[in-house]
Amino acid sequence: MSRILVAYFSASGVTARAAKEAAEAVGADLYEIRPAEPYTEADLNWMDKKSRSTLEMKDPASRPAIGTRAENMEQYDTVFVGFPIWWYVEPRIVDTFLESYDFTGKTLIPFATSGGSGISGAEKSLREHCPKASWKRGKLVNSGAAAWAKAAMGM
Repeated sequence: MSRILVAYFSASGVTARAAKEAAEAVGADLYEIRPAEPYTEADLNWMDKKSRSTLEMKDPASRPAIGTRAENMEQYDTVFVGFPIWWYVEPRIVDTFLESYDFTGKTLIPFATSGGSGISGAEKSLREHCPKASWKRGKLVNSGAAAWAKAAMGM
């Protein structure tokens, strides 16, 4: 039997709710990608050109540190990767996560939450950061994460 992980980064709790719903629907383990230095409200102010999130997103090489590693990553065959859309792509901390493990031969399924942007820019970026994984098509899941996750797993 394959093992499934739902790994997610959530700045405001929206993506966390979708991740928990998806994990419960497919019987997956859950791992939160938490920054070593938590984001403050000021850090997330995208209107401020000097806010932490803005500076990170302007620098494609930025890799914010993750607080704790996911344990036993090798046991998972399928990994759902969830995140909010920031500047039309995934937040840089998601890149840190993808570059921290060997996903060769694993199936990765992205999902995102967004107030208006699509997921296509993030899908392209994710594949570039983790080319040895087998990527499935992603989806925005502002609602209906359980039904989508089951469909993605063929359940």
